Amino acid sequence: MRFELPILLWVAPAAALVTLLLAWLVTARRIRLAAAWSAKLAPLARPGRVSSVVLLVLAAAAAGFGTAGPRGGRIQRSEGGQGLNVLIAVDVSRSMLAEDADPNRLHRAIREAQRLVQDLPSDRIGVVAFAGQSYLLSPLTLDHSAIRLYLESLDPDLASAGGTQLEPLFRVATQVLTGSREGGDRALVVFSDGEGHDSLSLSVNGARDLRREGIRLILAGQGGIEPQRIPIRDATGAVSDYKRDAEGNPVLTMRRDEVLQALALAADGVVVPADLPDQAGAIRDQLGALTRRPLRERRLADLAPLAWIAALVAALLLAVQTGSRRGASLASLLLAAALPLQAQEVPQGERLLRAGRAREAAEAYRRDAKAGKGGDTAWYNTGASLVRAEEFEASRDVLLRAIKSLDPGLRFRAFYNLGLATLQQSRRDTAGRAAREAEALGYFKQALLLDPGSGEAKWNLELLLRPEPPSSNSPRPNPQGQRPQQENTSALSPTQAEAILSSVEQSESATRQSVVRRQRLRSSASSKDW
Repeated sequence: MRFELPILLWVAPAAALVTLLLAWLVTARRIRLAAAWSAKLAPLARPGRVSSVVLLVLAAAAAGFGTAGPRGGRIQRSEGGQGLNVLIAVDVSRSMLAEDADPNRLHRAIREAQRLVQDLPSDRIGVVAFAGQSYLLSPLTLDHSAIRLYLESLDPDLASAGGTQLEPLFRVATQVLTGSREGGDRALVVFSDGEGHDSLSLSVNGARDLRREGIRLILAGQGGIEPQRIPIRDATGAVSDYKRDAEGNPVLTMRRDEVLQALALAADGVVVPADLPDQAGAIRDQLGALTRRPLRERRLADLAPLAWIAALVAALLLAVQTGSRRGASLASLLLAAALPLQAQEVPQGERLLRAGRAREAAEAYRRDAKAGKGGDTAWYNTGASLVRAEEFEASRDVLLRAIKSLDPGLRFRAFYNLGLATLQQSRRDTAGRAAREAEALGYFKQALLLDPGSGEAKWNLELLLRPEPPSSNSPRPNPQGQRPQQENTSALSPTQAEAILSSVEQSESATRQSVVRRQRLRSSASSKDW
C-alpha cells in the first residue's frame, strides 16, 4: 500500500486523541450540570457504556487515515456506450514529407486524424502506422487520450522498412477489425498520398477482402498532383539535401489518385479529396451513415484509491454510535410512525394497456387530456394507444397535437408514431400510397432530427427510401418509440469470445513492442524506400 501524502498519517492518531479529549470534557460537563440540577440526576448522566466513546475515537482515526490518500491493489474499470469500431491508418513513408501541404503531407494527415478522434468521442479507435510494413500502435480502445499520443509520435523513423505497401495494411486491418465482437459497424480510415510501391493487383485484392468482411474503407488523399521533391532536414530543421534514388537523382513524388480510386472501387469505399479544407468533417459525415451499437471495454488500473474505504468505515462507526443512543432510537420510532407507506396508484390507461385493452386505454387517456391532466403527455398516450389498436386515422389527429410539445423526447416519439401510423395507412390505401409514403418520410426525418441515433426511425426511413427492404417488408411495430433489444447472433459462448479477444490483444501487444524496439526488417517487395 502507498500513500499520496504520507506526511498526513499523523492526522489519524491526532484526530483520535482530540476526539477522546473532547468526549471526556463533554461527559464531565454533562455530569456537572446534572448534579447542579439534582443530586439524584447525576448518576443518570454518567455514561452507561464506554463503547460510545470508543466508536467516536475509531471513526476519527479512520477519517484521519483516509486524508493520507491510501492506494493499493488493482481495480477493473468498465466503459461503455454506443459506438463504431474505427481503425485509423497513417502513411509514414518518406514521400509523406513532401511539402505540398501545410507544413507537409504527414503533419497535415496527423492534424486531420486528431480532429477526427475529437469528433468520435463514443467510438472505439485504433491506430496503425504503415510504410514498407504495417505497425499496429494501438488496438481498438475508448482511451482517446492514448490515441492522440500515438498520433503525435508518428514519424518516418518509426518504420524500419521504407516504401509504401498497402496490401499488408489491409491484412492487418482485417485481422484487428474482425477480431472485435462488440460495437457497431467497422471502418478503416487511411491517410495516404497513394504512392504505393507494391503490386496494384495485390492492393486491390486486399481491398476486396475488406468489402467481403463488411469493413468500410475511407481513403483521405494527401498532397498534390504536381511532382515534388522530398526534403531531408538536419537537427536544426534546415534543408540539407533532398531524397535521391540509387542513381543519385532527386526523387519526385505526387498524389496517386488512380491508385486511391482503384482501391475505393474494389472495396466499395470512398475517397475524400485532398483539397478539402476539412477532411476530418467529411470523414465524420461518412462514418455518420454507419450503425452504432452497444460496446463495453474493461481496463485494469494499479494502485486504486482506497480513501473511500476509510471514509465508509468512519461513516458506519458514526451511524452505529448514533443509532445506539436512546434519543436516536426514539426519533427513529417517531419517524416510522409519521411516514406510513403508501402504494403508488397506477393510472387507469396504463392498467388497461397492460391488460391488452388498447382502445379502452386510449379513451381513458383522452378523458385525462380533455380534463387537463397530463398535458401533452396525455395526448401522446392517447395517440400511441390508438396506434396500438390499429386505429391509424384517429391516432394521427391526436398525435398532431402532441408534436407541439416543448419536450424534445415527447416530440420525437410523437413524430415517430405519426410516421408509423401513416406508413401503415399507405399499406392499406393503394390509391394514395405514394402521398402517404411521402408524408411518412417527412415524419421519420423530423424524428431523426430530434434523435439521430434512433435505430427504429432509421429502419423505417430505409423502408421508404429503398424499393425492397433489407430483411422485412413491414415497418417495425414499436408504438412507444423504444429501442429494441439487440439479438445475440453470435454462435460463440461468452467464454470462447473472451478467449479470442484475449489472444488478439496479446498479438497486438507483441506487435506494439516490436514497433517500439524498431527492429530493422528487410522489405523484399520493392527497392524503393520513400
